[in-house]
Amino acid sequence: MRKIGFIFECGRDGPDVKVCRHLVGLIDSAVEMVIRPMDNVVNLRQYCGPAAKVLLESCSKVVIVWDLYPPWRDKAPCLKEDRADIFSSLKSSGVPLSKVDLVCIHEELESWLLADERALRAFIGKQKHPHQAGRISKYKKPDSVHNPKAVLSKIFNKELGPNRKYIEYQDAKPIIEGIPDLKKLQGSVSFKRFCHKVKK
Repeated sequence: MRKIGFIFECGRDGPDVKVCRHLVGLIDSAVEMVIRPMDNVVNLRQYCGPAAKVLLESCSKVVIVWDLYPPWRDKAPCLKEDRADIFSSLKSSGVPLSKVDLVCIHEELESWLLADERALRAFIGKQKHPHQAGRISKYKKPDSVHNPKAVLSKIFNKELGPNRKYIEYQDAKPIIEGIPDLKKLQGSVSFKRFCHKVKK
């Protein structure tokens, strides 16, 4: 097994952790994930350095994963600012940058869930059984979808009723578990980067 440390902006059982754990298993089953949750992006940007330093004591490298558009932001997000803060924290803790990879998801984790309409159709089909899921749009470039959480809620409203919204802690994991392969996820530039960093 190859140990890779992962730093996430969510809690230990957050949707990002659950989705990425499933995807890492599909990308390379020989990878053992060692997770350090930061609870939110503010903490990730400030304290990823000390967390990465601890992870590198047992892991070959560290992958830092965060959303560009988390709900806490009160101004337009800036990838350059995020990276600068993260690198500053890493350098302050004496972490070699060659041992750390950054993966920023555009806009949010939910863009990966929209990448494969087959998984969405399977998830909705189970919810509607014995009725079938309706037509689900194909997003060939999911990273360009604005507010993917709202898009998922709109799909849920249409298919499952006006009171059924997408709930990330409840729905993200079973949706991603429905993907038959990683082919359609390759349409996401941020996922392709994640995939490359896991394999590297």
